[in-house]
Amino acid sequence: MEPTPQVSHGDGDHERFAHYVQKDKIMASALDGTPVVALCGKVWVPGRDPKKYPVCPMCKEIFESMAGGGDDKGKGGDKK
Repeated sequence: MEPTPQVSHGDGDHERFAHYVQKDKIMASALDGTPVVALCGKVWVPGRDPKKYPVCPMCKEIFESMAGGGDDKGKGGDKK
């Protein structure tokens, strides 16, 4: 069974970080306002500059463990 993403409501550690999200999902969200899902499972509608926040340690760990990971490709998202 696949894990269910946790929906964020503005509280907790997920709110302090920029998260890794597929770039095409960020673009679609910007166009139509649909929520995105970070590698760590956070679900939200991006709206702030992710460069102003440290990268989510869980997203970073997952990204680096993926084949071809270890660089900033696919970095996106934001803190909300």
